[in-house]
Amino acid sequence: QVQLVESGGGLVQPGGSLRISCAASGSTLDYYRIGWFRQAPGKEREGVASISSHYGRKLYGDFVKGRFSISADDAKKTAYLQMNSLEPEDTAVYYCAMSYGDSWYAGDMDYWGKGTPVTVSS
Repeated sequence: QVQLVESGGGLVQPGGSLRISCAASGSTLDYYRIGWFRQAPGKEREGVASISSHYGRKLYGDFVKGRFSISADDAKKTAYLQMNSLEPEDTAVYYCAMSYGDSWYAGDMDYWGKGTPVTVSS
């Protein structure tokens, strides 16, 4: 069983930056994709960014527009999301997720974290 634990969420002003982390514990397969979805009140969950183990192939949601950057430390099984130029529209709960494959659709995820809230407000 794999557990995903997010950290680093909080309150930030518009235009500010924030880095959130996701640490995976437990036994994982050799290849996986890890990253974040987010869900704002009244909206559907959407993919933010993900990265594959070993090869580091990255996927980003269209709304990211170069503002966010995902990275990972395979040895620590930890992924990081650096978010810059944050906007109030980025306010949401950010959920870490992992899949054993290259799919990045919410319905295909094998594991989920409990989420960390990010609020962008002045």
